[in-house]
Amino acid sequence: MAWLYIILADIVEIAWPFALKWSEKKPIWVPALIAAVSCLPIFFLLREAMKTLPAATAYAGFVGIGTVGTTIVGIALFGESANPARIGSFLLVIVGVIGLKYFAD
Repeated sequence: MAWLYIILADIVEIAWPFALKWSEKKPIWVPALIAAVSCLPIFFLLREAMKTLPAATAYAGFVGIGTVGTTIVGIALFGESANPARIGSFLLVIVGVIGLKYFAD
């Protein structure tokens, strides 16, 4: 269940940078409000995950999944670079997150 909390937190984590990107022509309070509101569920979900996972494992998994997810969304929706070195780098992150999950005990 802890990893489900991390994945749900990452969905919010992946969404808010792009919400900020889409709001770049809005008044400054719009991106600030988006960031503040999106952080609340992230904190709650990570707290729940850390009840059963070590804090370092939960946070590293959260950051790794968020990084890979943000990269995939950036490539798919915003035409960001998908060069082989970048793809290989985020594959290494995925391997690291899988290792954290299986070697957490």
